[in-house]
Amino acid sequence: MPTLDKNITIGVIGAGTMGAGIAQVAANYGHTVRLYDLDRAAVKNGIAGLEKGLARLVDRGRITAQAVEDLLARIVPCDDLSDMADAGLVVEAIVENLEVKQTLFQALESVCDQETILASNTSSISITAIGAVLARPENLLGMHFFNPAPVMKLVEVISGLLTSTKTIRTVADTATAWGKQTVLAKSTPGFIVNRVARPFYAESLRLLEEKAADESTLDAILRDAGGFRMGPFELMDLIGHDVNYAVTETVFNAYFQDQRFLPSLIQKELVAGGLLGRKSGQGFYDYREGAQKPLPQFAKSEFYPTEVAILGELGAAASLAGLISTSGISIKSEAGDGYIRFADVALALTDGRTATKRSADEGIENLIVFDLMSDYAAQKVISLAAALQASDAALNQAVGFFNKLGKNVVVLQDSPGLCLMRTVCMLANEGADAAYQGVCDVADVDRAMQYGLNYPRGPMQWADSIGLAAVTKVLENLQMHYGLDRYRTSLLLQQYHAANINLI
Repeated sequence: MPTLDKNITIGVIGAGTMGAGIAQVAANYGHTVRLYDLDRAAVKNGIAGLEKGLARLVDRGRITAQAVEDLLARIVPCDDLSDMADAGLVVEAIVENLEVKQTLFQALESVCDQETILASNTSSISITAIGAVLARPENLLGMHFFNPAPVMKLVEVISGLLTSTKTIRTVADTATAWGKQTVLAKSTPGFIVNRVARPFYAESLRLLEEKAADESTLDAILRDAGGFRMGPFELMDLIGHDVNYAVTETVFNAYFQDQRFLPSLIQKELVAGGLLGRKSGQGFYDYREGAQKPLPQFAKSEFYPTEVAILGELGAAASLAGLISTSGISIKSEAGDGYIRFADVALALTDGRTATKRSADEGIENLIVFDLMSDYAAQKVISLAAALQASDAALNQAVGFFNKLGKNVVVLQDSPGLCLMRTVCMLANEGADAAYQGVCDVADVDRAMQYGLNYPRGPMQWADSIGLAAVTKVLENLQMHYGLDRYRTSLLLQQYHAANINLI
């Protein structure tokens, strides 16, 4: 289907940060954009905000002053919904309330042409439900931008049960022409991004509840071992706990209280206390004047071995061998089940069991398990956990070994799957379930998470790099430890693992 030509007018309803940003994206392509808000001052303020942001781009040489003048001239403030009559596409970015959105789209149907496409920027409300009151639901779809809309590359194009194929293709092609990465999704709770992202927050919140480590230390693991731009607690503070908790609660209830989406009591308490993050001055961290952010808790040791034995294959940690060699430690290879041995220590990549359970299962007394890293050579933080049976000396030796490799070492309480491994496996599991249930295809899971949330790599590709046998084993062991359906393994993962083929 064709894109919407530049000579077709675009309507935007809602002049807040998101609506004004969408208007900028469309105007930048060359469309005339009609911008409307019930609050006339909001339209004025929205355009003023765009002028300020674009001026900074001029100062940086990213755009010319003339181009900014031309762009802003294409954004036309409107006083009445009737001004949308000639629009070929109208995008709403208003309050997340079903009845309010239904009322708006009913009004637009009475004003606009029968061929006009109506799009909602909703992040959580069913497109099918919005369209239930419309005379032409085939013209309605979701067009979910990410904040800030001019910067973030992703647009989720969401189809309701009655959305026409023509409408979907026209909007997807148009968003692509606007410079966006588009992914197609069915109207289900959370769509792709807000659904698949839940474990990024949920697993660290669970570890915090279990006192595995503090917020700053867990953030350091996800950021400096996983390569995420921000840790989950930093990100929740930035988003706002009222917003983040509300999304989790919405998805949880929409999926009939599926335990995978269970909200956190810690976050609920923050919201109840008005500790919403940066916007309120306090959240997981204190942002008030003079406050200092706590530092991650790292362990130190002067010990390091001169020789280690690598027993068998290290799986996702295979690149450690090269790092060990370049650090001046000699290696001898022996048959075995994926251990690194030296002094009193047996080191192993986590398989989802606690170190204590694995030590008992395998009869290894001084067992220390270590976490996944996005890149064992480049990333700087690694987390460990010691079995209860392990000696203090063995833990000290393990810390010193990784210090010698140039790593800042976090010692977690003995937790199943540690931090990064369980998070990545759960992200992949949720993405696989979304694909299995027909919400989107497997490749679009990765594109959505990378372009919508700036993930360092897609969770499906990451699962492939770990190995699906290892991922399913971690999930099975998490479920065994907790006894919760939350960690059930997606049938898609099970099938790909059984067939010995990669997800991507």
